[in-house]
Amino acid sequence: MSGLSLHKKIEEHTGLLIFGILFVTALGGLVQLLPILNQDSLSTATANSHLYTAVELTGRDIYMREGCSVCHSQQIRPLIAEVERYGPYSRADEFVYDRPFMWGSKRTGPDLHRIGGKYSDDWHRIHLLDPRAVIPASIMPAYPWLEKRDASQTGNVTAKLRALRTLGHPYTDEDIEAAEADLDGLKEIDALIAYLQILGTSYSEETAL
Repeated sequence: MSGLSLHKKIEEHTGLLIFGILFVTALGGLVQLLPILNQDSLSTATANSHLYTAVELTGRDIYMREGCSVCHSQQIRPLIAEVERYGPYSRADEFVYDRPFMWGSKRTGPDLHRIGGKYSDDWHRIHLLDPRAVIPASIMPAYPWLEKRDASQTGNVTAKLRALRTLGHPYTDEDIEAAEADLDGLKEIDALIAYLQILGTSYSEETAL
């Protein structure tokens, strides 16, 4: 059977066509995933890895809840244009303690992986409550409710730390016992700012691989 007639037969037979699509897709997926499973930097903490505090972890949960990852990525690719605009490209070991990853692919707003320390806490507070007050052309929505809600009400942070420890995150008993107290008196906006201020700050030229 010639290649042309075989191709025609597959196109005319729905079952064969579906099987072929699934086979090729599965093969492509394996080619991408198998090397990652053997990449130690994705699971081994290094000097570039940052273990989130109870406050930062709560801020990360708020970041996910409010859909920030829909418009902001956290993955700077090793391309000259991206490095010049956002800073050093992202390393795999910087995300060891991220569950789930906040890499994203949509950039309605800028990438945030190196945002930590770039602006003051006050700037972030104003930006979250009234984006146009600091960036007149911004299309980002305001989040006024964040300064009204208590951070301690954002899920059970103690349970989160315990669950993450079972997954290999090195939280101590002291970290877990102090988690609720660390959130006392804080609003959700404080926790979110703490999370934003830590993004990308564990990177350094000396420790980067």
